[in-house]
Amino acid sequence: MKLVYILAVGALAGCTAPEPPSGAQLFAENCTACHGVDGAGTGWVAAGLKRKPANLTTLSARNGGAFPMERVLSTIDGFHRNPKFETAMPEFGSWFEGPMDQIELDGVMTPVPQPLLAVAEYLQTLQVE
Repeated sequence: MKLVYILAVGALAGCTAPEPPSGAQLFAENCTACHGVDGAGTGWVAAGLKRKPANLTTLSARNGGAFPMERVLSTIDGFHRNPKFETAMPEFGSWFEGPMDQIELDGVMTPVPQPLLAVAEYLQTLQVE
């Protein structure tokens, strides 16, 4: 019995938690249908919408050259969405479960769900001038 216990403890010691999905992976799985693979708003669903999805590659350019992290986070989580938008973005409830990261927004340390932050940081890498 002692040997079984030792083997079980040894097996558990080798277990690691799975890596959380990257921002690129989450974007590919949840956003490309409307926003396109490149984030330019040209996904396959976009053609059927009266109002086209935002071009996510020009967020910084439309914000004086600075990436609008707070607005991006607020838009994805549903707090700051355009009420006139024909089709609301889907709810990303599972993105708000689990671990949080602390980031500074307007001088205040703010807890942000890791998946939400991962997608926002990925969008920051897509910016063009």
